[in-house]
Amino acid sequence: MSSLERGELMPELLRIENIKQHFYSGGGIFRKGYTIHAVDGVSFSVKQGETLGLVGESGCGKSTLGRSILKLFEPTAGKIFFEGRDITHLSVKEMRSLRQEMQIIFQDPTESLNSRHTVGMIIEEPFIIHGIGKPVERKLWVKELLIKVGLPESAAERYPHEFSGGQRQRIGIARAVALKPKLIICDESVSALDVSVQAQILNLLLELQQEMKLALIFIAHDLSVVKHISDRVAVMYLGKIVELGNALEVYNSPRHPYTQALLSAIPIADPRKRNTNRIMLKGELPSPINPPKGCHFHTRCPYATDKCKEDKPLLVAKVGDHADACHYPLTNQSKPNSVN
Repeated sequence: MSSLERGELMPELLRIENIKQHFYSGGGIFRKGYTIHAVDGVSFSVKQGETLGLVGESGCGKSTLGRSILKLFEPTAGKIFFEGRDITHLSVKEMRSLRQEMQIIFQDPTESLNSRHTVGMIIEEPFIIHGIGKPVERKLWVKELLIKVGLPESAAERYPHEFSGGQRQRIGIARAVALKPKLIICDESVSALDVSVQAQILNLLLELQQEMKLALIFIAHDLSVVKHISDRVAVMYLGKIVELGNALEVYNSPRHPYTQALLSAIPIADPRKRNTNRIMLKGELPSPINPPKGCHFHTRCPYATDKCKEDKPLLVAKVGDHADACHYPLTNQSKPNSVN
């Protein structure tokens, strides 16, 4: 149970304002260059001890946004505030000290762990980089971290390839929490694991969050997983947040047509039942090189009107803290006439 679920009022830890991440591909003799609008104006905040789930289709910009927040990519525009401090334009040297407070858990533990290093060396590395502790102390801390994530002390002498996928992800988590950060970005951190192992890793993350008062940005495309772990959910489409609110409200009363379509795709656990409420979106996901004018979703939305094609909707909280970027949010009222 997170701090928010217990009703505690926690201060704001992270705030991003109108973050954009564009990538330019240079042209050549026979072709023009082009710009990829991977993240196109995203704003939200995260409180201490809170879990914000970030969901959307593959290619919508979720992972890019996570890396931009950590300044692994230098944002094209916008501002990033961490504990009230503007870190948008900090140098590489200034960011190094701040990285003790902000960490990431990657999707593929096989690729993110150095195969030439023992597990002990991998987990000890953050302490060495930041000049923390003496060698004897660091060895002791490594053993404590291994136990904390459910691995034996003897794992320190072995190599990543000797472990299963779930165990390798536990090693990645141990490395991420080694410096006692305040924010961890989980970038599809359970998507490569079996369902049973996913549950174990999620429970471990929740235990560590409660113990260390961690804030998590949980990036995933599996909405059932996000529902299990998140306090709030942000739904992303083509580089933009289209809906943001309390997890239960978003899941029980989606206001954006895209959110409704995503939720309708969640598989039903009982094989004897068929999903009769599935919403099949028509058309292909537009290219981030040339996103549609107006609402980015209007090319696939069954309720789109001429206004949707021309006017860009803003992410506005129309009911409480539940915000949506839609001219015609889904309510009990009648829907506009479709023009698709």
